[in-house]
Amino acid sequence: MSTTPSFGTGDASYLAAGGIDGLRRLVDDFYRLMDELPEAADLRRLHPESLEQSRDKLACFLSGWLGGPKLFSEKYGSIAIPSFHAQWPIDQARADAWLLCMARAIALQPFTPEFAEYLLAQLRVPAQRVVQASRARHG
Repeated sequence: MSTTPSFGTGDASYLAAGGIDGLRRLVDDFYRLMDELPEAADLRRLHPESLEQSRDKLACFLSGWLGGPKLFSEKYGSIAIPSFHAQWPIDQARADAWLLCMARAIALQPFTPEFAEYLLAQLRVPAQRVVQASRARHG
């Protein structure tokens, strides 16, 4: 019987991601890919020119979301991901571009294949909720 906690239990996912340092590497690769991939150009235009704060916010959010320290709420306050992102018209194409960048960034990390698959599957959920919230707001 395995003594390794299941992903999604306690801080198992946070630890599998390499803690905050691992998450910052993931986020750095994610935003670099968003800058580089033609498929993400439309999505990139929705972001500020400087991605410094976006990088910090995403890494801090992922920390708490994956069971680690609640860095986002400590630093920025509370956030409801779908309703916050609904201020922009996020359609399925933009969500797919976001997931493409994240999938490629995840592939660059030293994550186990099991954790990489788990993480991407988990990220699809808020991506779809953002599309639904945006659709409700923008029609």
